[in-house]
Amino acid sequence: MRSQSLELIFDRVGHFGRFQIVLYLICAFQNISCGIHYLASVFMTVSPYHTCRPPGNVSRVLSHNISSWRLEDIWILFFTGHEDRIVVQLQNGEVWELTSCHRFRRDEKSGLNSDYNGPKSSFPCVDGYVYDKSKWDSTVVTQWDLVCNREWFAKVIQPVFMLGVLLGAMIFGYLSDRIGRRLVLWSTSAGIFFFGIAAAFSFDYYSFMIARFLLAMSGSGYLVVVFVYVTEFIGMKARTWACIQMHSFFAIGTMVVALTGYFVRTWWIYQIVLSTVTIPFVLCCWILPETPFWLLSEGRYEEAQKVVDTIAKWNRASSCKLSELLSLDLNDPVGNEPLEVKKHNLLDLFCDWNVGTRTLTVWLIWFTGCLGFYFFSLNSVNLGGNEYLNLFLMGAVEIPAYIFMCLGMDRIGRRSVLAFALISGALFCGVVMVIPKDYFIWTVVVTMAGKFAIGASFGLIYLYTAELYPTRVRSLAVGSGSMVSRMGSIVAPFCVYLSSVWTFLPQVPARSQPPDAAGRQCSQLPSLPGPVRSQFRVQWWRFTETLLTAPRWGRRAGLLFYVGRSPSAPGEPFIAVVAAVEAPSPAPHPQSLEAA
Repeated sequence: MRSQSLELIFDRVGHFGRFQIVLYLICAFQNISCGIHYLASVFMTVSPYHTCRPPGNVSRVLSHNISSWRLEDIWILFFTGHEDRIVVQLQNGEVWELTSCHRFRRDEKSGLNSDYNGPKSSFPCVDGYVYDKSKWDSTVVTQWDLVCNREWFAKVIQPVFMLGVLLGAMIFGYLSDRIGRRLVLWSTSAGIFFFGIAAAFSFDYYSFMIARFLLAMSGSGYLVVVFVYVTEFIGMKARTWACIQMHSFFAIGTMVVALTGYFVRTWWIYQIVLSTVTIPFVLCCWILPETPFWLLSEGRYEEAQKVVDTIAKWNRASSCKLSELLSLDLNDPVGNEPLEVKKHNLLDLFCDWNVGTRTLTVWLIWFTGCLGFYFFSLNSVNLGGNEYLNLFLMGAVEIPAYIFMCLGMDRIGRRSVLAFALISGALFCGVVMVIPKDYFIWTVVVTMAGKFAIGASFGLIYLYTAELYPTRVRSLAVGSGSMVSRMGSIVAPFCVYLSSVWTFLPQVPARSQPPDAAGRQCSQLPSLPGPVRSQFRVQWWRFTETLLTAPRWGRRAGLLFYVGRSPSAPGEPFIAVVAAVEAPSPAPHPQSLEAA
């Protein structure tokens, strides 16, 4: 077997030709749908001004000594959460005082005035509520009266969604390594469309939550697997930029949410419109092939050869024979059977102290990036000014952030860009806290700067994680990182709710220890591209040595590849990406390093 790497396949058929461009755009378009559903609740769960509904027909309304004939005309003077009261006179002559969560009947005869000091009888809001419809015709809150003592039902909608995202990342990241990337992409995309529509037609709050939970699992599964899927189809020359810009399509989804929320003010129509974005991908996903990397790792060489031939045909390039390129004997009866290699689990990410420490560091960065990312997005509606414009800007600022990240990491390295972005994000949170409330434009500008920084770090950690782990556990590593990050996304909505106590209180947890700690912990990670410490390299070699002997190593365009055979079955080949490095000289055999 010659010292060749799988990257030689792309040298023959093209790194980013017509085939990869079409496949990339199809997969990236679905990222828009994921971005939409992740932040759809920003407007869908809006809690408008409200007051208790009086027990009869209203004849006159009084608030702040201003009288009106219709209760709906008084909203401009009524602010939920204050002691302001609306006084109404019913057609039967009774006078009632209404607040957001209580109503009182005046026991003594009184005119329509606000200076009544006589006895009152308190009654619960059993007749429902009257909502301000100046901004939204209906929301999930108004649909099922999720206010007052039921307010917490509305507040757990986004955290429960993120819990589904957590489980989806864990389950589908695992399944993609077992049953293949393509099948997972098909099933999760169908789930995104089906459960998105089901949420719009939910008949009660609980069916709505179940549909949203399953929608979250589907969307998370797609995001985790599509990143690995695209990575394994694009050559190294274009892989970095292509994978990073996948996040730009997620940002476009955020902007679509803002635009849709501005034009569609009924929550279930809003949900249906957002769900239709998935239709183009559902119609096209059947043409997506399985990745040759996964097929080779499963011993399905003939299928991998067909995929490579298809890529070459689309790219108008000459194909290559995998049997010659990788020195595989496809006619060997043993070589035509699936590889019986060890199946990996989460413990393989902690194979020894150094690798385990770096895994925990990567997880901390995932958590911090996700906490800041969703905090800035969800809190945009509380910054003042136009909430639709604020959310649109929070999405738009991510696109230049990803461009900056791509340019910066190739010049100063992944680690430096990551540390700078995390620490900057924490500092901007602190700056927002000292800006006076009346200067909301400056608040929006500084928040955009914070989203720029945290968006860059959150986008980079996807690529960084994929580069740090070998092929057989890459989906597991990215999936586990995404799973840990969802802890941050579950916490983020609760941070936003703190604004009801103090406007800038949500900035405190986002500004505190996690971003600073994550920035400092970046120094323990290898800076890529650039030389990786031999100790880290040896750890991964020892890790792969538990599966196979290592007679052949290949290095090309920053990726260290292993091409060898299983020690349990010497006739069976095994191919893996061991680490993302750019060593100044060819990598020596692990035994020579250990001997040294």
